[in-house]
Amino acid sequence: IGQYPLVQNVTVTEGGIANLTCRVEFNDNTSLQWSNPAQQTLFFGDKKALRDNRIELVRATSSELTISISDVTLSDEGMYTCSLFTMPVRTAKAYLTVLGVPEKPEIDGLTKPAMEGDHITLTCITQGSKPAADLRWFRNEKEVKGAKEVNASGKTFTVRSSLQLQVDRNDDGVAYTCRVDHVALTQAPQQATEVLEVHYAPRVEITHSLEVPQEGQYLKLECVSKGNPSPDPVMWTKDGSELPDLDRMIVEGRELTFTSLNKTDNGTYRCEASNHLGTSSAQYVLYVYDPNALGQHGTDHALIGGVVAVVVFVTLCLIIVLGRYLARHKGTYLTNEAKGADDAPDADTAIINAEGNHAHAEEKKEYFI
Repeated sequence: IGQYPLVQNVTVTEGGIANLTCRVEFNDNTSLQWSNPAQQTLFFGDKKALRDNRIELVRATSSELTISISDVTLSDEGMYTCSLFTMPVRTAKAYLTVLGVPEKPEIDGLTKPAMEGDHITLTCITQGSKPAADLRWFRNEKEVKGAKEVNASGKTFTVRSSLQLQVDRNDDGVAYTCRVDHVALTQAPQQATEVLEVHYAPRVEITHSLEVPQEGQYLKLECVSKGNPSPDPVMWTKDGSELPDLDRMIVEGRELTFTSLNKTDNGTYRCEASNHLGTSSAQYVLYVYDPNALGQHGTDHALIGGVVAVVVFVTLCLIIVLGRYLARHKGTYLTNEAKGADDAPDADTAIINAEGNHAHAEEKKEYFI
């Protein structure tokens, strides 16, 4: 009385081993039995009832019956029943969940090489997962979002994820990785990686070793060209023609070197690079300075600078003096304007009238008498 079998649900990865355990407390030697989802008896006590080499007895006592199922398949999933043969028979049910392991993903849709500006769609697919796996995209190490689609295939799922790209030169050499996340992958996740190869037309610029080239100096010009395929070799010209002095102008790879500059080197130098996608060029205007003239120019610049400083100082002094004069004139104007404003035609006449007010008053007084 009061005896009930006790079981637990079990989850196992496809191909693994599932252990089913049934226990009962204070058993009075009543038999325990395991049966499968089809209600076929697997073990009755320690007696095997079903001919299946994958099913074995682990422990059989009066209080426990444990069996194992090796090389588990998806078809083994379901409800298993442990029965205790009392009157009436008491049962307990344990659900065996089998996880479908997703296959290693594959990436489709990659064009090798891709052309700059192309629109491509990368598709990652994995099959056999249960439950449905999750797919994640990474551009190098940074995650990017794709569009996922899940389809059932019997008891398992096929999962696809698409990533749309408009490739440019910055995608050349970039690794795109599709990673599968799933509960059955207890160790490293399954993943696939494809490295993009992007062809693009070259871009060219010229770097130089001197800011102010002078006669007798060593100068190196480098034609920095980036393109895929690599635009080698590059072509140097001067003023639209071939280089005139190959003894002093040495071309090695992308570099043009002048061993000793002189005035005859003045001109426009052009570097041109090409591949099957296009041509690009850059120009450098070379002017070779006379070191002595540079020194004289330095003295002239100093003299001019001094003169400019003096002119600025004098101008500031004049502005200050003029300002003070105008301030005083304004005060006088404001003070005397009212005194001579009665019969003055304008402000200046008013001030003059005001200054000679007393003398005029006397003259006017004598005249009227």
